[in-house]
Amino acid sequence: MSRSKSLVLFDIDGTLLRGAGPHHRDALAEGIRRVTGVATTLEGVETSGMLDRDLIAGMLCAQGFSGRRIRLAMTRIVAECQTAYLENCADDLRDRICRGMTQFLNALNERDAVLGVVTGNLTQIGWKKLELAGLRAHFSVGAFAEDGGTRARLARIAANRARRERLVARGGRVSLIGDHLNDVQAAKANGFQAIAVATGLMPYAELKACGPDILVADVTELAVERVL
Repeated sequence: MSRSKSLVLFDIDGTLLRGAGPHHRDALAEGIRRVTGVATTLEGVETSGMLDRDLIAGMLCAQGFSGRRIRLAMTRIVAECQTAYLENCADDLRDRICRGMTQFLNALNERDAVLGVVTGNLTQIGWKKLELAGLRAHFSVGAFAEDGGTRARLARIAANRARRERLVARGGRVSLIGDHLNDVQAAKANGFQAIAVATGLMPYAELKACGPDILVADVTELAVERVL
């Protein structure tokens, strides 16, 4: 099997898609309610760049749950959150794709790059968003909130999966494209090329201060050759 020399990893929210609606947020609250019977909210919980498991923990902490109680309930809550999202998600997210992204993904695919996702979304939620946006077929691997506690670990897991499945050669370039400080730090922690896009909530100036290898307003400014 011929293996690609390049792996390009993408964050989802704020990078591939903008403003995917309230369904994700609502699913987290519903999953918690189904398991604990407690009504929770993301009000006052930091969400930008966070992993879903951390959001769930933050919502429960705000309701006085102990760390031990949260850990014991987490597996069941994660399962129910994903079920709730699949039961009540948007019908179509194609209008939420970030500017120029479809053309950019097509160009990478034409150059035989392997594409993956590194996201704080739970697995079924993340893949479903991409399916609803018509982008699922572009991606071969992914790492999600259940896979690790930090975005840096998720990025490493995604790259290792691509290598283990013999999609990419060891030693090939890996790039991580994201819209948040956490994405830049995750790339740098793993020795990947850090590419920041100012399509999320973090302003361009703040992204620049993070020191990414490449910074653009959106992917229409990003030449495929700089990624591969």
